[in-house]
Amino acid sequence: MNNTDHRIIMTLDAGGTNLVFSAMRNGEEIVAPVSIPSEPFNLPACLDKLVEGFTQIRKALPEQPAAISFAFPGPADYPAGIIGDLPNFPAFRGGVALGPLLEDTFGIPVFINNDGNLFAYGEAFGGALPEINRRLKLAESPKQYKNLIGVTLGTGFGAGVVINGTLLTGDNAAGGDVWCFRNKKYPQYIVEESVSIRAVKRVYMEYSGEVSELTPKDIFDIAEGRSPGNQKAALAAFAALGEMAGDALAYAATLIDGMIVIGGGLAGASRYILPSLIKELNSTTGMMDGSTFNRLQMKAFNLEDEQEFTAFVQGEVIEIPVPGTKRMVKYDSVKRIGVIVSHLGTNRAIALGAYWYAINQLDKDLNKE
Repeated sequence: MNNTDHRIIMTLDAGGTNLVFSAMRNGEEIVAPVSIPSEPFNLPACLDKLVEGFTQIRKALPEQPAAISFAFPGPADYPAGIIGDLPNFPAFRGGVALGPLLEDTFGIPVFINNDGNLFAYGEAFGGALPEINRRLKLAESPKQYKNLIGVTLGTGFGAGVVINGTLLTGDNAAGGDVWCFRNKKYPQYIVEESVSIRAVKRVYMEYSGEVSELTPKDIFDIAEGRSPGNQKAALAAFAALGEMAGDALAYAATLIDGMIVIGGGLAGASRYILPSLIKELNSTTGMMDGSTFNRLQMKAFNLEDEQEFTAFVQGEVIEIPVPGTKRMVKYDSVKRIGVIVSHLGTNRAIALGAYWYAINQLDKDLNKE
């Protein structure tokens, strides 16, 4: 990735309460962010706010920006820039051509994706993937990774997939959506019902018998022993989320065969989530003849644990002979992937993803000319 690209990309963090506008160059923010109320129930007012925010940012820039790029909560036809029915933005129901509106207003390309996609893209180009590959090189490992599954654990179960530098958007802008996988424990429901803030709260109440409305932070503090409450139930709530997420990610990893990076508000409880998630990834399955084998072809490692990271780097390299010769070659029989928590932070990864996605799309367009 070119880290000396001087093009400016205007960005947006779109929330149901506030719209936060900014701009990036060389992967770094170059202006003070502008925050404006969202007006999610009033379409004309919300569109005016979007234009107003980008106009304020453009006035603060030293030169004309090259593009606008940001995440907007789905569903949407992202390639066309058309936003569909949004829980957080009821005014957009029925479809709104937001991308074309902004392109007409500012005269520059506009790229819109969902936050899971941009989280994964940011981690692939400026976060977990280069970090892991750098550490592998430092350890003199020949192994390097090109594929990544990025998931966000929070209000919902967001995800995105990057394959060899390319974002998996799919033919219907629905590529990488793991939230709608079947739930392992409750097969009549989607997995997001067990991998979300509401799931942590529900499971804590089920195990503790308490009916008070606690936040995930409250439950985390109980798990840590910092607040009164049922610590066993708090630990079980996060472990249950890890198991259910691990089941969904096992299906995703089977198809993608890449690293997994975890972000979102619940990632702060990763010490209680990762053990059951890794256990699920490394669980076994079987055949009707009674034979059992690992569910994944790859062994999954918790890269937040230094001992596991060391084992991940080393693998199990042996030397085997080339038939009919005296020559020996190295053979590492352990297929492996790693699970790591975002060190960038979710918002930073999404912003970087928006920036690099726009830069790469602009380059692709230039190469077509």
